[in-house]
Amino acid sequence: MDLFESIRKAIVPVHKEGYPFVAIFFVVSLILGWIFEPLFWVGMVLTLWCAYFFRDPERVTPQDDDLVVSPADGRVSAIQMTVPPEELHLGNEPMLRISVFMNVFNCHVNRSPVRGRIENIVYREGSFLNAELDKASEDNERNGLVIETGHGKIGVVQIAGLVARRIVCWANPNDPLAAGERFGLIRFGSRLDVFLPAGAEPRVSIGQTAIAGETVIAEFGSTKGPVVSRRS
Repeated sequence: MDLFESIRKAIVPVHKEGYPFVAIFFVVSLILGWIFEPLFWVGMVLTLWCAYFFRDPERVTPQDDDLVVSPADGRVSAIQMTVPPEELHLGNEPMLRISVFMNVFNCHVNRSPVRGRIENIVYREGSFLNAELDKASEDNERNGLVIETGHGKIGVVQIAGLVARRIVCWANPNDPLAAGERFGLIRFGSRLDVFLPAGAEPRVSIGQTAIAGETVIAEFGSTKGPVVSRRS
């Protein structure tokens, strides 16, 4: 592999949703530099961070309909049985919820955790509380997808956070989705909740780092039992 090929592979593309923001950061850097030269370099550092935030790397997703992969990069912040948001129409019985919290340094492109067809997409206005708080699932601005799969209906909810002010979803009802396929993003810190029907067993632990489209967070039909973890 030559040098140019190595450089090309090392450069992670920026998602098109980030182009306007990177451009704004760059223009502001020029203006600040015109006012006071050292500020130009401060602005350029922030411009590079903005490009890094909107990065969109390729991922390798396991192709197994019994596996549920993480919809986001971040930290697993909750694994619990809870009733899904009312607007998803997934019933009043508790479902397994696995939450992944994204900080401002995580890649924020969201990916489908399973293969299936989008039955419905529901947006709901709300607050902008810290996305790590449990009540953020009920109070915060959110966008929910209901995906019909061979194991039943699965809910995926994009939740805005303390800093996030825009949820983006470019998928549409009746669209087919492949596991690991991009369907949206949330700008500047947020959370993804996945609601799974009976038969799903968690395959991650709270505090574990997850990679969107690659980390298996749950499995259907497994006889392995709960995951046992330890800090090291």
